[in-house]
Amino acid sequence: LDAVDGWVARRTGTVSELGARFDMEVDAFLILVLSIYVVGPVGWWVLALGLWRYAYVVAGWLLPWLRITVPPRYWCKVVAAAVGIVLAVAAAQVLPAVLSAGALLTALALLTESFGRDIWWQWRHRSLAVATERVRRPRAAVTVLAAVVLWAALLLPDRLDQIRPSAFV
Repeated sequence: LDAVDGWVARRTGTVSELGARFDMEVDAFLILVLSIYVVGPVGWWVLALGLWRYAYVVAGWLLPWLRITVPPRYWCKVVAAAVGIVLAVAAAQVLPAVLSAGALLTALALLTESFGRDIWWQWRHRSLAVATERVRRPRAAVTVLAAVVLWAALLLPDRLDQIRPSAFV
């Protein structure tokens, strides 16, 4: 349903920057969780899929030009969806290990290309960094909120009588 939420928001006129950011951060966190889960059967290198977004954010704290807003590209959505699907298939272990590893390597290459293209664009436009500097605290808050919501959703018991604070510990 990840593609449906954006479609519904556009059709109902409820699109917001906060909603788009929240959706992106939840997707990034889910990719991180899935990459951690897949480490066992595949290897530590698969963590690169989940850590790409967070390494990019940390680098942005150090290099102001990495905080320049990049023009939206549909390709980024395609890559994020592909990475999520490949990780889900690898987690389900429905393919032979060599095929899963190959698909994960391809996903890593696509993700690296996608981030690399954005970073290259930001480098070429780094003179805008001073002019477009904004307060980033709301973005960090949305990232934390997205992580908490996803964490709660993953741990939420499937029966209402089991929902209590101890279920989340």
